[in-house]
Amino acid sequence: MKYVDEFRDRDKAAILVREIGALAACIGRQIHIMEVCGGHTHSIFRYGVEGMLPSRIELVHGPGCPVCVLPIGRVDACLGIAEQPGVIFTTFGDAMRVPGSRKSLMQAKAEGADIRMVYSPLDALAIARANPEREVVFFGLGFETTMPSTALTILQADREDIANFSVFCNHITIVPTIRAILESPDLELDGFLGPGHVSMVIGTAPYEFIARFHRKPMVIAGFEPLDILQSIWMVLKQIKDGRAEIENQYARVVPEAGNAAALRAVAQVYELREFFEWRGLGSIEHSGVQLRAEYARFDAERKFAIPNISIADPAACQCGEVLKGLIKPWQCRLFGSACTPETPLGALMVSSEGACAAYHQYGGKVQRAETA
Repeated sequence: MKYVDEFRDRDKAAILVREIGALAACIGRQIHIMEVCGGHTHSIFRYGVEGMLPSRIELVHGPGCPVCVLPIGRVDACLGIAEQPGVIFTTFGDAMRVPGSRKSLMQAKAEGADIRMVYSPLDALAIARANPEREVVFFGLGFETTMPSTALTILQADREDIANFSVFCNHITIVPTIRAILESPDLELDGFLGPGHVSMVIGTAPYEFIARFHRKPMVIAGFEPLDILQSIWMVLKQIKDGRAEIENQYARVVPEAGNAAALRAVAQVYELREFFEWRGLGSIEHSGVQLRAEYARFDAERKFAIPNISIADPAACQCGEVLKGLIKPWQCRLFGSACTPETPLGALMVSSEGACAAYHQYGGKVQRAETA
């Protein structure tokens, strides 16, 4: 296939849906498949994939949106840095409206803080070069997908000796998250759609424990509707055959060994934190990274002495249950009323990859097929 339209072909989708229905009927029970990545959640809602599936297949929306799992305490720490005199705080746009305990970065910007949206950490480094009298902080956020670009920017800042640039590091890792999900007693899962963009960096080997020790199949999936349908078919085929393997549907993008240059930069700049807090999932061991001591002068947590404060979500907010796959977005009592994309109470309603925002935008397309 060469063109995106080929990945959205209705006739091919219909064939895959029939094959999925046949496999589901053969398995003969309820099947729960988690898509780990927020990009998959967005595509599933956008293209109405969930509505194409027989009712005995349930897609569980996982915690793979890095903006969505950012805890309130870390948002408040961003605000604490951004509101200091002389600071230019830079961030990706999808983090601007994530609510903290008092306000969001967008609200702080409206009140006068110098907060700027950038498209890459190199943009933030350019701002630091142009403003040597100001402290420029980049909000480092995301899974292994965005870790390398932040690491390479830090290495560039080190080579140029740009002393007024630092990173507030909130990068997180996917494998400990999946392990925490698998060890959760509340959640019953039969298989996974693996994250495509993360796997482009780390490869397929880090997921082997899922198949080997937990006996669950995972298929690393692309983001077009035919990618997702084929990946669901591959998971079901493994279940029917009694297999548990890590398969790579997204081989056109994801190399088995990952990206060696990206992995070298990540290993050079970061080290694992002992613990990192996730919204809705609590503190997960070795699930976040921080800058190594050699790059401490570029670490905003050291430069600004940020306190590590844990702040609970509002009592009525059910982001945690949605993130863990215990409820669907529309089952939250605040969904679409007190919590909307225009007035979000929870992070899942902010990012386009958040399950709540995706369903709010595309939810009308979700209509269940008849049981196969």
